[in-house]
Amino acid sequence: MKQYYLYFFALMMSATLYFVFAALQNDAAILTATFGDVQFASLFKASGFLLLGIAAIFMLYANSIFLKRRSKEIGLYQLIGLTQNKVSLLLIIENMLLGLGALLIGIGAGALMSRLFLLILMKLIGIQGVITLNFSSEAAVQTAYVFAALIGLTIIQMLFKVYRTTLLDLFKAERQSDHPKQPNQVLSAVIGLIGIALIATGYTVAGKLSGAQLPMQILIILVSTILGTYLLFRVTIGWLFYRYRRGKNGQLGLTNSLSLAPIMHRLKANANSLTLITILSAMTLTMVAIAYSLYYSSETEARAMLPYDFTLEDNRQEAAAFRTELEKAGIGFNQVNIEAVGLKGTFGNEANGKSRSVLLLPAEKLQKDGIDIAVPQPGTAVWYKGQRNALEQETDTAAFPLMVSSEDSKLQLDIQVAKTVDRYAMNYSLSGRQLVVSAATLQSIREQLSLQGEQTIVDIDAYHIMAKSDYEAASALYAKHVKAEASMPDYYSYSKDSLQKFGLIIFTAGFLGLIFLIATGSILYFKQMTEAEQERKSYTILRQLGFGEREIMGGILRKQLFVFAIPLAIGIVHSIFAIKTASALTLSDITFPAAVAMAVYTLVYFLFAALTVGYYRRIVAAAL
Repeated sequence: MKQYYLYFFALMMSATLYFVFAALQNDAAILTATFGDVQFASLFKASGFLLLGIAAIFMLYANSIFLKRRSKEIGLYQLIGLTQNKVSLLLIIENMLLGLGALLIGIGAGALMSRLFLLILMKLIGIQGVITLNFSSEAAVQTAYVFAALIGLTIIQMLFKVYRTTLLDLFKAERQSDHPKQPNQVLSAVIGLIGIALIATGYTVAGKLSGAQLPMQILIILVSTILGTYLLFRVTIGWLFYRYRRGKNGQLGLTNSLSLAPIMHRLKANANSLTLITILSAMTLTMVAIAYSLYYSSETEARAMLPYDFTLEDNRQEAAAFRTELEKAGIGFNQVNIEAVGLKGTFGNEANGKSRSVLLLPAEKLQKDGIDIAVPQPGTAVWYKGQRNALEQETDTAAFPLMVSSEDSKLQLDIQVAKTVDRYAMNYSLSGRQLVVSAATLQSIREQLSLQGEQTIVDIDAYHIMAKSDYEAASALYAKHVKAEASMPDYYSYSKDSLQKFGLIIFTAGFLGLIFLIATGSILYFKQMTEAEQERKSYTILRQLGFGEREIMGGILRKQLFVFAIPLAIGIVHSIFAIKTASALTLSDITFPAAVAMAVYTLVYFLFAALTVGYYRRIVAAAL
């Protein structure tokens, strides 16, 4: 149990979280209240499969570490006369008892914690009502089936260990290490630079995603980043260590001998695990940071999409009726009437010359109503393009200013667009691309259009509700005046839907992130436990030579700094570039929420480092 207690705890936590996940997924009341959108129900199910994949990788990886630590024990059983069948049966029974105990405790803990997670979910998505949650027998059976399959995989792994490993190899397994050899300086330097170049390539491609070549670009990013990270750990860092040792003429001293030398001896074996942990950390950080950023900025995003709470287009009768109902309900509001000009035009940066609907809006009118609008220079316009989309095929590759020409060949009307702004000037549901011009420019355009008999006035009634407490009531009144087939969302409904969707995303990401964190932290802890046991005799010799516990722990702390901090640091850098790419999909600054997510992840991650240092400290203290 000294070796297996954290493994048992990790199994129990995995069972607990999966049961909670399954319970929420199988409850009809929760599905009705939260998963009105089929896409999010599918996302929840897909996340369940991803959770299983991470649990499987963790269990197999951790089990392989413990099997290696117990190789001598397995060899001794066979040496004293037990058959391979008997040894296998002993290990299978032990593993089944361990898995069954974790499963039963996990289901019990999951049943107790389901209510807590349900309250968190309701809080995130803004549901005020009460949803009852009873013990789900379906979730319990589903969890039992899943973990039976996972335990079956570990049993197969044990059978391979017993039947496919020779007795000599079993006794030598703990002593196996990657003895450092003098690397080829030129080859190591070249491969090391290739690793760095691959990572830089992934970062560069990530900053230039486009809809046309998205699948290939994602494949290039994944392959180059993962391969570059592996080469970084396998060759680049090792080459730097060798250069450092050579510069010291082999005289490393106590601290470096306890930190640098063990890493160099196990660099080949550790390259795979450190690469896996780095990539998983980057994935987790990216997933959690983006989810939290979307949730954190949902209200800002909604306001950027819908500057006004309500709009009605070319419908004065409904606008008057809506105004009357607001007054009767005692809801305070501000109403503004805006006369815009609608026409068909061709944008200069579109090679196909496709005609687009254009909506010309008066800057002074919007500015007076409190919208953050700058008045353009006479004869120019600002294109309020709305939400940025890094994956769209229409890009602003043309240099500004660009020209928007009228579709009518008889009408010589060109509007010079000075720049674009990544939000909307009016609610996004209005017809046409929103170009904001000065009142004088708009009047001049109207006069030119009227001469041709082509003038099209778009009459817009826009409303601001004074008190947030009246949003819901006003939204219900507004719904009566909008046609069912018309896509005219109001700010309250849109922000509520966004909060619900992003709340589900952050809830799912938090679940997966917790599993990822437990898996990566535990794998590192198990590997360091194994190395600590292998180095126990070295610490005994050092203590007998007169070195104190503090001196020895100084080298151990430096070693743990490499093992834990460097993969985390590289993972954070990977995630920063991924988040920077994803930020092109949002309208608000996601720096703060991303930084908070990274800080929380780092804090929890280093709790595993503290556990590892504590384990080493106990071994060093008991060395004499």
